[in-house]
Amino acid sequence: MAHARKTVYRSTNTILLKTYWEIGKLIIEDEQNGKNRAAYGRAVLKSLATKLTLEFGKGFDESNLRNMRNFFLAFQIWDAVRPELSWTHYRIISRIDNQSLRVLLVGHAIDGNWNSRTLQRNVDSQYLGRMLKLPEDESKEAAHFIKDPYLFEFLGLPLDKEQTETKIESALINHLQQFLMELGKGFAFVARQQHIVTDTSDFYIDLVFYNYYLKCFVLLELKTHKLTHEAIGQMDMYVRMYDDLKKSDDDNPTIGIILCTEKDETIVKYSVLAENQKLFASKYRLSLPDENELKQLIEEDRIRYELDSKL
Repeated sequence: MAHARKTVYRSTNTILLKTYWEIGKLIIEDEQNGKNRAAYGRAVLKSLATKLTLEFGKGFDESNLRNMRNFFLAFQIWDAVRPELSWTHYRIISRIDNQSLRVLLVGHAIDGNWNSRTLQRNVDSQYLGRMLKLPEDESKEAAHFIKDPYLFEFLGLPLDKEQTETKIESALINHLQQFLMELGKGFAFVARQQHIVTDTSDFYIDLVFYNYYLKCFVLLELKTHKLTHEAIGQMDMYVRMYDDLKKSDDDNPTIGIILCTEKDETIVKYSVLAENQKLFASKYRLSLPDENELKQLIEEDRIRYELDSKL
Protein backbone atom coordinates (compact mmCIF):
# COMPACT_ATOMS: atom_id res chain seq x y z
CA MET A 1 0.00 0.00 0.00
CA ALA A 2 2.79 2.40 0.97
CA HIS A 3 4.69 1.54 -2.22
CA ALA A 4 1.58 2.18 -4.33
CA ARG A 5 0.98 5.51 -2.61
CA LYS A 6 4.59 6.50 -3.22
CA THR A 7 4.32 5.54 -6.89
CA VAL A 8 1.16 7.60 -7.32
CA TYR A 9 2.79 10.58 -5.60
CA ARG A 10 5.90 10.31 -7.78
CA SER A 11 3.77 10.16 -10.94
CA THR A 12 1.57 13.09 -9.91
CA ASN A 13 4.59 15.13 -8.82
CA THR A 14 6.33 14.48 -12.15
CA ILE A 15 3.27 15.71 -14.06
CA LEU A 16 3.11 18.85 -11.90
CA LEU A 17 6.82 19.60 -12.34
CA LYS A 18 6.66 18.97 -16.08
CA THR A 19 3.65 21.29 -16.40
CA TYR A 20 5.38 24.09 -14.49
CA TRP A 21 8.61 23.54 -16.44
CA GLU A 22 6.75 23.78 -19.75
CA ILE A 23 4.99 26.97 -18.65
CA GLY A 24 8.33 28.45 -17.62
CA LYS A 25 9.73 27.52 -21.01
CA LEU A 26 6.72 29.12 -22.71
CA ILE A 27 7.24 32.36 -20.78
CA ILE A 28 10.91 32.57 -21.74
CA GLU A 29 10.77 31.37 -25.34
CA ASP A 30 7.37 32.62 -26.51
CA GLU A 31 6.16 35.45 -24.31
CA GLN A 32 9.58 37.06 -23.90
CA ASN A 33 11.16 36.03 -27.20
CA GLY A 34 13.92 34.21 -25.40
CA LYS A 35 14.95 37.13 -23.19
CA ASN A 36 15.38 36.31 -19.50
CA ARG A 37 14.11 39.69 -18.34
CA ALA A 38 12.10 41.48 -21.02
CA ALA A 39 11.07 45.08 -20.41
CA TYR A 40 7.43 44.07 -20.75
CA GLY A 41 7.83 40.91 -18.65
CA ARG A 42 5.66 42.05 -15.74
CA ALA A 43 2.73 42.87 -18.02
CA VAL A 44 3.15 39.55 -19.83
CA LEU A 45 3.12 37.60 -16.56
CA LYS A 46 0.07 39.45 -15.27
CA SER A 47 -1.86 38.83 -18.49
CA LEU A 48 -0.83 35.17 -18.63
CA ALA A 49 -1.73 34.71 -14.95
CA THR A 50 -5.24 36.00 -15.62
CA LYS A 51 -5.75 33.68 -18.61
CA LEU A 52 -4.41 30.55 -16.86
CA THR A 53 -6.36 31.22 -13.66
CA LEU A 54 -9.61 31.59 -15.59
CA GLU A 55 -8.95 28.34 -17.44
CA PHE A 56 -7.34 26.14 -14.78
CA GLY A 57 -8.06 27.78 -11.40
CA LYS A 58 -5.61 28.46 -8.55
CA GLY A 59 -1.84 28.03 -8.74
CA PHE A 60 -1.14 30.33 -11.68
CA ASP A 61 -0.87 33.75 -10.07
CA GLU A 62 1.85 36.17 -11.15
CA SER A 63 4.18 35.19 -8.30
CA ASN A 64 4.00 31.48 -9.10
CA LEU A 65 4.50 32.15 -12.82
CA ARG A 66 7.68 34.00 -11.90
CA ASN A 67 8.75 30.90 -9.96
CA MET A 68 8.03 28.75 -13.02
CA ARG A 69 10.16 31.04 -15.17
CA ASN A 70 13.00 30.80 -12.64
CA PHE A 71 12.54 27.02 -12.55
CA PHE A 72 13.03 26.71 -16.29
CA LEU A 73 16.01 29.08 -16.28
CA ALA A 74 17.66 27.04 -13.52
CA PHE A 75 16.90 23.64 -15.13
CA GLN A 76 16.74 24.19 -18.87
CA ILE A 77 17.26 20.48 -19.54
CA TRP A 78 14.19 18.53 -18.38
CA ASP A 79 16.20 15.38 -17.69
CA ALA A 80 18.06 17.31 -14.96
CA VAL A 81 14.81 17.62 -13.00
CA ARG A 82 14.53 14.88 -10.36
CA PRO A 83 10.94 13.88 -9.47
CA GLU A 84 12.00 12.88 -5.94
CA LEU A 85 11.87 16.59 -5.03
CA SER A 86 8.69 18.64 -4.78
CA TRP A 87 7.77 21.93 -6.40
CA THR A 88 8.55 23.67 -3.08
CA HIS A 89 12.08 22.22 -3.20
CA TYR A 90 12.59 23.50 -6.72
CA ARG A 91 11.25 26.96 -5.89
CA ILE A 92 13.99 27.24 -3.24
CA ILE A 93 16.80 25.78 -5.38
CA SER A 94 15.87 27.86 -8.44
CA ARG A 95 16.67 31.07 -6.54
CA ILE A 96 20.34 30.06 -6.31
CA ASP A 97 22.52 31.62 -9.00
CA ASN A 98 25.36 29.07 -8.97
CA GLN A 99 24.53 26.14 -11.26
CA SER A 100 27.07 23.75 -9.68
CA LEU A 101 25.65 24.52 -6.26
CA ARG A 102 22.11 23.85 -7.52
CA VAL A 103 23.15 20.42 -8.81
CA LEU A 104 24.87 19.57 -5.51
CA LEU A 105 21.84 20.67 -3.49
CA VAL A 106 19.51 18.49 -5.56
CA GLY A 107 21.72 15.46 -4.90
CA HIS A 108 22.11 16.15 -1.18
CA ALA A 109 18.39 16.87 -0.72
CA ILE A 110 17.51 13.52 -2.31
CA ASP A 111 20.21 11.51 -0.51
CA GLY A 112 19.38 13.12 2.83
CA ASN A 113 15.61 13.00 2.31
CA TRP A 114 15.44 16.71 3.19
CA ASN A 115 12.00 18.23 3.46
CA SER A 116 11.57 21.77 2.15
CA ARG A 117 12.11 23.31 5.60
CA THR A 118 15.41 21.47 6.01
CA LEU A 119 16.47 22.49 2.52
CA GLN A 120 15.74 26.16 3.28
CA ARG A 121 17.70 25.94 6.53
CA ASN A 122 20.66 24.40 4.73
CA VAL A 123 20.58 27.07 2.04
CA ASP A 124 20.43 29.83 4.69
CA SER A 125 23.27 28.25 6.70
CA GLN A 126 25.43 27.64 3.58
CA TYR A 127 25.50 23.93 4.40
CA LEU A 128 27.64 22.98 1.38
CA GLY A 129 29.81 26.07 1.56
CA ARG A 130 30.92 25.14 5.07
CA MET A 131 32.49 21.89 3.90
CA LEU A 132 36.27 22.10 3.83
CA LYS A 133 36.16 21.00 0.19
CA LEU A 134 33.08 20.98 -2.03
CA PRO A 135 32.02 17.39 -2.68
CA GLU A 136 32.76 15.73 -5.99
CA ASP A 137 30.97 12.79 -7.61
CA GLU A 138 31.53 9.56 -5.66
CA SER A 139 34.16 11.29 -3.55
CA LYS A 140 35.49 9.38 -0.55
CA GLU A 141 37.80 12.12 0.73
CA ALA A 142 37.17 12.99 4.38
CA ALA A 143 37.45 16.75 3.78
CA HIS A 144 34.28 16.59 1.67
CA PHE A 145 32.38 15.47 4.78
CA ILE A 146 33.87 17.84 7.40
CA LYS A 147 32.45 21.34 7.98
CA ASP A 148 33.83 24.48 9.58
CA PRO A 149 31.97 25.90 11.35
CA TYR A 150 29.23 23.55 12.53
CA LEU A 151 25.97 25.29 13.40
CA PHE A 152 23.83 24.02 16.28
CA GLU A 153 21.19 26.75 16.37
CA PHE A 154 18.51 24.05 16.43
CA LEU A 155 19.44 23.28 20.06
CA GLY A 156 17.85 26.53 21.21
CA LEU A 157 20.36 26.93 24.05
CA PRO A 158 20.56 30.40 25.64
CA LEU A 159 23.62 32.43 24.67
CA ASP A 160 23.66 34.66 27.76
CA LYS A 161 25.37 32.07 29.97
CA GLU A 162 28.11 29.50 29.66
CA GLN A 163 27.09 26.02 28.57
CA THR A 164 28.86 22.94 29.88
CA GLU A 165 30.14 20.26 27.52
CA THR A 166 27.76 17.77 29.13
CA LYS A 167 24.74 20.03 28.56
CA ILE A 168 25.60 20.66 24.89
CA GLU A 169 26.32 16.96 24.37
CA SER A 170 22.96 16.02 25.91
CA ALA A 171 21.16 18.57 23.75
CA LEU A 172 22.82 17.20 20.62
CA ILE A 173 21.64 13.69 21.45
CA ASN A 174 18.12 14.98 22.19
CA HIS A 175 18.12 16.58 18.73
CA LEU A 176 19.88 13.64 17.09
CA GLN A 177 18.05 13.77 13.75
CA GLN A 178 18.96 17.42 13.20
CA PHE A 179 22.48 16.78 14.49
CA LEU A 180 23.01 13.95 11.98
CA MET A 181 21.71 16.17 9.20
CA GLU A 182 24.16 18.91 10.18
CA LEU A 183 27.05 16.43 10.23
CA GLY A 184 26.30 15.49 6.61
CA LYS A 185 25.74 12.46 4.40
CA GLY A 186 25.99 8.91 5.66
CA PHE A 187 26.38 9.47 9.41
CA ALA A 188 24.87 7.00 11.88
CA PHE A 189 25.00 7.36 15.67
CA VAL A 190 26.99 4.68 17.51
CA ALA A 191 27.55 5.75 21.12
CA ARG A 192 27.82 8.56 23.65
CA GLN A 193 30.63 8.51 26.23
CA GLN A 194 31.87 5.22 24.79
CA HIS A 195 34.01 3.38 27.32
CA ILE A 196 37.39 2.19 26.04
CA VAL A 197 39.43 -0.06 28.32
CA THR A 198 43.15 -0.69 27.92
CA ASP A 199 45.49 -2.76 30.07
CA THR A 200 46.16 0.17 32.38
CA SER A 201 43.48 2.84 31.89
CA ASP A 202 39.83 3.67 31.15
CA PHE A 203 38.80 6.30 28.60
CA TYR A 204 35.45 7.83 27.55
CA ILE A 205 34.94 9.21 24.04
CA ASP A 206 32.26 11.93 23.86
CA LEU A 207 30.44 10.88 20.67
CA VAL A 208 31.03 8.07 18.17
CA PHE A 209 29.47 7.84 14.69
CA TYR A 210 29.91 5.66 11.66
CA ASN A 211 29.91 7.06 8.13
CA TYR A 212 28.62 4.64 5.51
CA TYR A 213 30.09 6.60 2.60
CA LEU A 214 33.58 6.83 4.07
CA LYS A 215 33.19 3.37 5.67
CA CYS A 216 34.86 4.44 8.90
CA PHE A 217 34.15 5.42 12.49
CA VAL A 218 34.10 9.14 13.31
CA LEU A 219 34.98 10.27 16.84
CA LEU A 220 33.80 13.69 18.12
CA GLU A 221 35.17 15.47 21.15
CA LEU A 222 33.31 18.56 22.31
CA LYS A 223 35.20 21.45 23.95
CA THR A 224 33.63 24.63 25.34
CA HIS A 225 36.88 26.55 24.96
CA LYS A 226 39.55 27.33 22.39
CA LEU A 227 41.47 24.52 20.74
CA THR A 228 44.43 23.33 22.83
CA HIS A 229 47.38 21.05 22.10
CA GLU A 230 46.15 18.82 24.94
CA ALA A 231 42.83 18.30 23.14
CA ILE A 232 44.65 17.47 19.90
CA GLY A 233 46.92 14.98 21.66
CA GLN A 234 43.91 13.39 23.35
CA MET A 235 42.04 12.98 20.06
CA ASP A 236 45.13 11.62 18.33
CA MET A 237 45.38 8.98 21.06
CA TYR A 238 41.66 8.14 20.83
CA VAL A 239 41.88 7.61 17.06
CA ARG A 240 44.89 5.33 17.42
CA MET A 241 43.18 3.38 20.21
CA TYR A 242 39.97 3.02 18.22
CA ASP A 243 41.83 1.73 15.18
CA ASP A 244 43.61 -0.78 17.39
CA LEU A 245 40.69 -1.91 19.56
CA LYS A 246 37.44 -1.31 17.65
CA LYS A 247 38.02 -0.97 13.90
CA SER A 248 37.43 -4.12 11.84
CA ASP A 249 39.49 -5.15 8.84
CA ASP A 250 36.72 -3.93 6.50
CA ASP A 251 36.69 -0.41 7.97
CA ASN A 252 38.79 2.50 6.77
CA PRO A 253 40.98 4.33 9.34
CA THR A 254 39.07 6.21 12.04
CA ILE A 255 38.54 9.97 11.76
CA GLY A 256 38.68 12.33 14.75
CA ILE A 257 36.94 15.72 14.91
CA ILE A 258 37.46 18.19 17.75
CA LEU A 259 34.58 20.66 18.06
CA CYS A 260 35.73 23.85 19.78
CA THR A 261 34.59 27.44 20.18
CA GLU A 262 37.70 28.89 18.48
CA LYS A 263 40.84 27.63 16.77
CA ASP A 264 44.34 28.83 17.54
CA GLU A 265 46.02 28.77 14.13
CA THR A 266 49.49 28.50 15.64
CA ILE A 267 48.47 25.34 17.47
CA VAL A 268 46.88 24.01 14.26
CA LYS A 269 50.00 24.73 12.24
CA TYR A 270 52.54 23.25 14.63
CA SER A 271 50.61 20.21 15.84
CA VAL A 272 49.79 16.78 14.49
CA LEU A 273 46.69 18.36 12.88
CA ALA A 274 48.92 19.80 10.15
CA GLU A 275 50.17 16.34 9.16
CA ASN A 276 47.46 13.84 10.06
CA GLN A 277 44.75 13.66 7.36
CA LYS A 278 42.42 11.84 9.77
CA LEU A 279 42.34 14.57 12.42
CA PHE A 280 40.25 17.74 12.12
CA ALA A 281 39.38 20.69 14.33
CA SER A 282 36.23 22.70 13.58
CA LYS A 283 34.51 25.57 15.31
CA TYR A 284 30.90 25.29 16.37
CA ARG A 285 28.28 27.95 16.94
CA LEU A 286 25.13 27.68 19.05
CA SER A 287 23.42 30.33 16.92
CA LEU A 288 23.26 31.07 13.20
CA PRO A 289 25.69 33.92 12.33
CA ASP A 290 24.47 36.65 10.02
CA GLU A 291 25.10 36.10 6.31
CA ASN A 292 28.20 38.31 6.03
CA GLU A 293 29.85 36.85 9.14
CA LEU A 294 29.17 33.33 7.94
CA LYS A 295 30.65 34.06 4.52
CA GLN A 296 33.78 35.48 6.15
CA LEU A 297 34.17 32.46 8.44
CA ILE A 298 33.81 30.06 5.52
CA GLU A 299 36.23 31.96 3.27
CA GLU A 300 38.91 32.26 5.96
CA ASP A 301 38.82 28.57 6.85
CA ARG A 302 38.75 27.39 3.24
CA ILE A 303 41.79 29.55 2.39
CA ARG A 304 43.68 28.17 5.39
CA TYR A 305 42.74 24.60 4.51
CA GLU A 306 43.81 24.98 0.88
CA LEU A 307 47.12 26.58 1.90
CA ASP A 308 47.81 23.85 4.48
CA SER A 309 46.96 21.15 1.92
CA LYS A 310 49.60 22.50 -0.47
CA LEU A 311 52.39 22.42 2.12
